[in-house]
Amino acid sequence: MSETPKCPQCSSKYAYPMDHLMVCPECGYEWNPDEVEAEESSEIIKDSNGNELQDGDTVVVIKDLPVKGAPKPIKAGTKVKNIRLTDGDHNIDCKIDGFGSMALKSEFVRKA
Repeated sequence: MSETPKCPQCSSKYAYPMDHLMVCPECGYEWNPDEVEAEESSEIIKDSNGNELQDGDTVVVIKDLPVKGAPKPIKAGTKVKNIRLTDGDHNIDCKIDGFGSMALKSEFVRKA
């Protein structure tokens, strides 16, 4: 038996199918599960100012970021070129001069 999806509005596990829609009995939200899956797969990643980031962008670090195992932090104002966006908590992969390959959170950078 297939597992019913949770409500995207309130995360209730009691959603049920009605015709071609899913309905949440707790909040009354109705949605098409096919549309929700398409929206989730194309998640938009934004910087600290709310600008949309894309692969290949150049960003600037907005605060000193300590690096585990390194004697010094990544300084605020460090320019990072050619970023790659990924899924997960640290959603930017990049190479930083003097540190090598790194994973950053988008909330600590702004688009250059």
